[in-house]
Amino acid sequence: MIDQGTIDRIMDAAQVVDVVSDFVTLKRRGINYVGLCPFHTDKTPSFYVSPAKNICKCFACGEGGTAVHFIMKHEQLSYYEAIRYLAKKYNIEIQERELTDEQKKAYNERESLFILNDYARDYFMNILHEHIEGKAVGLSYFKERGFREDIIRKFQLGYSLEQKDAFTQESLRNGYKKEFLVKTGLTIEGDNNYVVDRFRGRVMFPVHTLSGKVIAFGGRILKKAENTGKYINSPESEIYHKGNELYGIFFAKQAITKADCCFLVEGYTDVISMHQAGIENVVSSSGTALTNGQIRLIHRFTDNVVVIYDGDAAGIKAALRGIDLLLEDGMNIKVVLLPDGEDPDSFARKQNAESFIAYIKKNEVDFIRFKTQLLLEEAGNDPIKRAALISDIVNSISVIPDNIIRTVYLKDCSILLDVDERILIQEVNKKRQTQAERAPAKPNYAEIADVTNSLLPHSSEKKLDTSKVRKSTVDKAELAILYYIVRFGMERLIDEEAAEPVEGEEVEEPMTVIEYVSFDLKRDELWFHSPIYKQILDEAIARSEDPNFNSSRYFLAHPDEEISKIAADIVSDRYHLSKVHTKQFGPNAKKEDTPLAEEKHLAKNVPRVLTELKNIYISQQIKEIKELMAHKQKEGDWDSAIELIQKIKKLEEIKKVLAKALGERIILRW
Repeated sequence: MIDQGTIDRIMDAAQVVDVVSDFVTLKRRGINYVGLCPFHTDKTPSFYVSPAKNICKCFACGEGGTAVHFIMKHEQLSYYEAIRYLAKKYNIEIQERELTDEQKKAYNERESLFILNDYARDYFMNILHEHIEGKAVGLSYFKERGFREDIIRKFQLGYSLEQKDAFTQESLRNGYKKEFLVKTGLTIEGDNNYVVDRFRGRVMFPVHTLSGKVIAFGGRILKKAENTGKYINSPESEIYHKGNELYGIFFAKQAITKADCCFLVEGYTDVISMHQAGIENVVSSSGTALTNGQIRLIHRFTDNVVVIYDGDAAGIKAALRGIDLLLEDGMNIKVVLLPDGEDPDSFARKQNAESFIAYIKKNEVDFIRFKTQLLLEEAGNDPIKRAALISDIVNSISVIPDNIIRTVYLKDCSILLDVDERILIQEVNKKRQTQAERAPAKPNYAEIADVTNSLLPHSSEKKLDTSKVRKSTVDKAELAILYYIVRFGMERLIDEEAAEPVEGEEVEEPMTVIEYVSFDLKRDELWFHSPIYKQILDEAIARSEDPNFNSSRYFLAHPDEEISKIAADIVSDRYHLSKVHTKQFGPNAKKEDTPLAEEKHLAKNVPRVLTELKNIYISQQIKEIKELMAHKQKEGDWDSAIELIQKIKKLEEIKKVLAKALGERIILRW
């Protein structure tokens, strides 16, 4: 693992203007730079880069952050991959944290497999372009398919010689171990040291990760052979898990993000031909049904998927099973059927990007409607088949998480199937109930009820119903506190309006923002509700023991992308000042009282935002008890109603204290 000192050096060296300008044309505008956003179709410059804050942000789509965030998003890399990318750019040597012997062995083995696959890719490419057999057989095949030289090289296509062990023997001569040749699946080992190339006599298609590493190969045989498939793929290995990979994702990731749509096809050549036609937002599941891992990969870039089918009915039915997983993940699915006799490969070779996209737009059909019509044609007038069809459609609709979308589909399908909508709704509800019972219980993060009851008189029996707390209100209050934690964590709360200390009197050092937040919340037995906000708060408190801790820097460089994005948004002023600060920092504020000098007002504002959070809990408790009191009155239980009135009075007294504290809260000492 990369040690923290190395990460700090990389973060110091990485200037966001320098990094972004590698990909975006920037023009100076005042103290900032501006350009067209690379993450969406931007016609007027909306992507701002701030050298002073060392962050970037698009004010149209919201993307942005540090140089690391930019590289993660633009190149679709993990946090540590982006760190390595920047280290290479700035010639910074990576210092690895000491690993255990077991970790070193696992790491070295994985690296060895990657290195061997890189060698294999280069070997197969060289054979294709330089060897007599490679040019006569492999290259001729690709040319006959209509692939241009630049496309062949872009996808790193190759050829494996017909000789049974040509690749294996060449690899061994170059010092690669047979152990790793077998583990990658490039070599098959038999008894008595017998070895044979898995892909002999085949054209080769390397499979890449998101970051472009070769993790596997697909091979297509070019001559007729009995008892062997037209295509074979690398077996699962330490670095390759077929269910987590999509062919072409490395070349498609930026195009998918920009188009906010992913075309899903079946085979390698489908992807390559569409790229050659100018359509790059396309991936393939390599002829297998979609898996959850592949769906998560697509969902990282878009919610919208267009599945392109040829006219093969058997193939379509087999593929339908994986589409329900896309629906379950909340994605928007459309289907396009190509003309008879065409597949994406052949059709793309006859089209350019404009005509292909025009055909898709004209012929795309919502998946549920497509599936319903397809199965209706098959069922005909057979009542048994129609009943099975209805059950199948109900299954697909039931997995859709959005209630409004489910309702629209049910209404649409009731017309197509000529079935009472109420029956479909009833069946979908049954399915969802069954799914809910089978699903594992979700963890209950921070009980708001326990938090709130600690503020109330112990005689209070009514617990706060957390389901009725407006998440957005609570989140805003917690985020307002994090605003000060991230920006001013180690700043001290100095009350500039406090009286001068008497000469000779011992003066206690004011608390830091982090110390005060921790002290105040623990004093009232409160803590955050949002798990991610709670993690930020917990880490800030733990790290604050280090006097050199820099909260904004720490969270901006956090390996958890969600945390670092929150920090980037806070630092980039994405979150506006709340109403309580508007008067102080509004349009009529004095120049010295602008947010740039906000640290002058920490002693007033930090207690205020903490009190606001408590006020939300108390207000909700009052609302809950009033509802219960009204219910008791309807039942004629006047004794309970009177008791609840007394509780409301006590809560109202607490609320008055909180209201007063919002303007007059005094910072307590340890």
